[in-house]
Amino acid sequence: MLTGKTCEIPTVQTSTNRFLAYFLLALSMSLVGSYVALSKPLVAALPVFLLAWLRFGIGGLAMPHWLKTPADEVPMTTHTKKLVFLESLFGNFLFTICMLFGISMTSAVSAGLIMASIPAVVAVMSWWFLNEKISRRVATAILFVAMGTLLFTFTKAAPMPQGGWVPESARINQNALWGNLLIFGAVVCEAAYAVIGKRLTASLSPKRITALINLWGFVLMTPMGLYGALSFDFSSVAVDMWFLLVFYALAASVGSVWLWMTGLKSVPAAKAGIFTVMLPISTAAVGVIFLNETLSGLQWLAFTICLLGVLLATSSGGEITATNKTA
Repeated sequence: MLTGKTCEIPTVQTSTNRFLAYFLLALSMSLVGSYVALSKPLVAALPVFLLAWLRFGIGGLAMPHWLKTPADEVPMTTHTKKLVFLESLFGNFLFTICMLFGISMTSAVSAGLIMASIPAVVAVMSWWFLNEKISRRVATAILFVAMGTLLFTFTKAAPMPQGGWVPESARINQNALWGNLLIFGAVVCEAAYAVIGKRLTASLSPKRITALINLWGFVLMTPMGLYGALSFDFSSVAVDMWFLLVFYALAASVGSVWLWMTGLKSVPAAKAGIFTVMLPISTAAVGVIFLNETLSGLQWLAFTICLLGVLLATSSGGEITATNKTA
């Protein structure tokens, strides 16, 4: 899938360009984390497959002009078309299903804890599939993030306050294990998304990638989405949920993808993967601020350790060299 001849692709950046790429990657994952948490009330109001289908449909309506092939774009090879499909399959279709079903069975904080493992999974996959060389500094940064993840994993969340927004599944807690397993499935999909996306940025623009994988996501979700729409009472959805749905669709299908692909063009996948730690941080932050969930003192410490890992990674030198496997 991702194997082939090996060539050196050196990328030399100024400090300004490097930190702009870091900022875009961090902002992208922060958006993802926010809609992961805010999707909790959405999955309570809409069936999962219908919600996912509407997400891709609204996203597609926002960027039909991005589907047009630029005059300077090299025609896509069969291999590139396969990568576009796989990017959508893992990063859009399967990630959305795992994330939405998982978040409906567990808490936003728990989802954030599991998703903190994304940087380590991305690093392993980028080393295996892209043959990227991971520097000692980046490896240490990943270790910091992994330490924070372990601290999260073995730290029990503080009790939810009385009167807070608590879904039935969270109160019963009988589906928490399945929910956590699905969230980890989303972690694997997100890591594949980062690795495949790095390959695609070598031949396609961020806008084209964003529009194409959203289109594939819409196609893949249409049968199940239509089936759900036929028996659903749309009048039962509150007005504020529709506004939240539009934000979710634009953030998930347009904003976060374009930001990620733009930053990924000039940052190795393993290093970019460290910024996925912003996903669980923003997920938990939204859970605390908007959904009345709480964090324990040890979980705040875990957040700090993860952020130290990000700071360590971004403080490296201005020259970034990666060895990528290309077709």
